[in-house]
Amino acid sequence: MTLPVLNRKLVLEAAQRTPDLAGGFATSWEPLGTLWAEIKAGNGAARGANALQLSRVPLKITVRGAQAGSDARPIAGQRFREGSRVYAILAVTEQDSRARYLVCHAAEEVAR
Repeated sequence: MTLPVLNRKLVLEAAQRTPDLAGGFATSWEPLGTLWAEIKAGNGAARGANALQLSRVPLKITVRGAQAGSDARPIAGQRFREGSRVYAILAVTEQDSRARYLVCHAAEEVAR
């Protein structure tokens, strides 16, 4: 197994729903911590509708392993933030049987 190069500093965030005082909810993002990661991009795709262009790039983001239930262990529905860039976490798998690293299947979407 080739060890990943963890050279990107990402903030792991979890969604928090709060009442919006109009009968609905607003979503805000709460930082859970900072993780070092390796990011590998897949093949991107672009689609457009109604003068809006959306480009989507699938990513494999590798981070150090953490025990299930730990705030340091990413889960689907959370996201990573790197400055103004946001990576939505779609699924998380263990890289090997010893769970030394986790692979987060994610996507970055950018509207233009």
